[in-house]
Amino acid sequence: MEVIILYLGYFFVSLGAVFLFLGALGIYRMPDLYNRLQAGTKATTLGAMSFIFGVGLMQPEWFFKTLIIIAFIAISNPISSHALARGAYRSRQKPITDTIDAYEEAVESEESKNRGEK
Repeated sequence: MEVIILYLGYFFVSLGAVFLFLGALGIYRMPDLYNRLQAGTKATTLGAMSFIFGVGLMQPEWFFKTLIIIAFIAISNPISSHALARGAYRSRQKPITDTIDAYEEAVESEESKNRGEK
């Protein structure tokens, strides 16, 4: 049974390494900030979680600690990505590609409220 868990650990570490590599490749290849954020966040979140879970399987005494780290990553990566994208959008960093901007009206109305306009 220990050998099976060890090999599962190797599998998850390898899977995590592949996703981390794909996330780095996505950051390198994508054309604008928003696509890079999406590629980096999705792939590196899954990659880091898989990698750390694999380490937890290979080192059973660390398993509980790795679960806590995985929970922290699952919460913090999407929140930080959202904060970066929102900050970039509010500083007028527009996407390169022609996309529908459903957020533009909400930001403009909020900025006009903050200036005291109606």
